[in-house]
Amino acid sequence: MIFQACNFLQKYDFKDFEARVQIYKELLHKFNRIHNLTHIKNIDENILDSIKILDFYDLSKAKNIADIGSGAGFPAVFLAFLLQSDFHLFEPNPKKAAFLRTIKIECSLSNLHIHKEKVQNCKNSFKADIITSRALMDVKPLLEICKKLKNEETIFILWKGSEIRKELEGLKGYEIFEEGLRKYCVLK
Repeated sequence: MIFQACNFLQKYDFKDFEARVQIYKELLHKFNRIHNLTHIKNIDENILDSIKILDFYDLSKAKNIADIGSGAGFPAVFLAFLLQSDFHLFEPNPKKAAFLRTIKIECSLSNLHIHKEKVQNCKNSFKADIITSRALMDVKPLLEICKKLKNEETIFILWKGSEIRKELEGLKGYEIFEEGLRKYCVLK
């Protein structure tokens, strides 16, 4: 299977991961026929893209991880399959949020918390150790809308493309890991 290409997987229960991925794929296929959640064709490549960051950066010590604009669950759902952290997924689209709730139930993910709202409207009192987002918006506006969730210790991990260096102009304290065309940006 494609996921065995990740160096970090020996630290996790890979059998459980594969079973959950299968449930995810079946539910995505079912929901996509009715609600058109995503146009992604190669699910395995996108799942690998979601978890590949673990080859570069250890997220296992994070207590709270917030994912902004979670959509169909990339990357947060697949990280939640592997990590014990509490994942807070912010997805204002009702159909996508319903899909994420179904994934939470069907995959027995007690560490997954779905927030059907924009992150800037969040009234929760937790602070995220890590905030993730996959190609939702430019970096600076993302930092601004996440101000209620972050503190001086919060790390942003962003799944970006070729324009990331331009988006980071004027910002300090970041590292970029590259895998093919994907740029994984860790911003402290």
